[in-house]
Amino acid sequence: MTSPLDLSLLNGPIPVAATVAGVTALVFLAIRAKRTWWTRVLPLAVLACALVVAGLTYVVNDVWKPWPEPLPVVLVVWLGAALVALCLAVARVRSGRWYLRTVSVLAAVVVVSSALTATNAFFGQYPTMRAALEVFDNPTVDIDEAAKPTSAVLEVPAGKRLVDVWRKPPDLPDKGTVSEVSVPSSFKARPAWVYLPPAYSATPRPRLPVIVLMAGQPGNPRDWNDAGRLVDNMDAFAHAHDGLAPIVVVPDQLGALTANPLCLDSKLGQAETYLARDVPAWVKQRLTVDERREAWTVGGISHGGTCSLQLAVRAPEVYGNFIDLSGQIEPTLGTRADTVKAAFGGDAAAFARVNPMDVLARQKFPQTAGVIVVGQSDRGFVEANAKVLEACRKAGMDVKWHELPGGHDWNVWRSGLYGHALPWLAARTGLSG
Repeated sequence: MTSPLDLSLLNGPIPVAATVAGVTALVFLAIRAKRTWWTRVLPLAVLACALVVAGLTYVVNDVWKPWPEPLPVVLVVWLGAALVALCLAVARVRSGRWYLRTVSVLAAVVVVSSALTATNAFFGQYPTMRAALEVFDNPTVDIDEAAKPTSAVLEVPAGKRLVDVWRKPPDLPDKGTVSEVSVPSSFKARPAWVYLPPAYSATPRPRLPVIVLMAGQPGNPRDWNDAGRLVDNMDAFAHAHDGLAPIVVVPDQLGALTANPLCLDSKLGQAETYLARDVPAWVKQRLTVDERREAWTVGGISHGGTCSLQLAVRAPEVYGNFIDLSGQIEPTLGTRADTVKAAFGGDAAAFARVNPMDVLARQKFPQTAGVIVVGQSDRGFVEANAKVLEACRKAGMDVKWHELPGGHDWNVWRSGLYGHALPWLAARTGLSG
């Protein structure tokens, strides 16, 4: 039988039941027999919460602007519902019988829980309760233990692929490992995460292809482990391919949760140098990898997807492939003017020299291949990514297009990476036939 911890939090009975329970609890909190409740308490609570939510939305979207996209409507609505529920619960606790006060507190908890469930379902963050609880777990192993140096390396003859010469050892482990590492750099990045597949522990050790994968903004490298289910899916891929899978390195392209240095070298930091030079240099020095550019892929979601396209055209000697999952059409802090001012002191020509759409218009990349994935209902991103696709193909790139059901969320990104990009990449890098 399926464990309750493995039931879906994204679709099916749980999110539906949570929504029904939340609405019912909010209606309970809103109804009371006293006349002053209807004429004073309820209207004032609703008005106050509406003003708070409107003010917060304005500050986030128009003043602070920690990320380019506005707050989703579903998040704003549920935030308002949760605040109203809390206010009404406080008002009800101040008077009435003890059991009604207790029920009021529980009702407020139900509304807040429903809001969290609805928000999670919208973003596709945690597919199950087990995935949510794993946030409190630390699955990492020390990189010195997971990646011990070896002189026994499996060589692939010219004209052959790794899959042609690989033979799974009988004692190969079923699962890979994840480690946190600090990559030396002048860019102040948080620790990166490194996934090593089962084949990495084999003797002789194969030289494996590399995926440099980035999270979105706001975000951190661990997002790919928690919401992206990286280990589960890579282990499943390895299981189906006799232990072979790419090495996955998830660096921090932001430096902080809501920072946005744009994956460029600018006044905001040396993020491009970190991603195009420091991370690849550390990987090649520390791990047994296939160093050919054809075996190196850069990818990411949203902000990370934008970065992947940037690095594909700014560092084509390093990355022969890219996976753009719902990226933007260009690196941005909200508007072109804001971006140019903050990053380049108003020098529009400096921005044009590094903006991927401008680079694609003046250079050809016939040896670069990529995958672009976007959600069908992702407002604005479908059109933007279609323009990116056209620009890439005009520049000579071999680029695949996948428009999947969903929006700007992990449901699209997980399916895009593991269901579409990874099989294509495995064939391209010699991990499958």
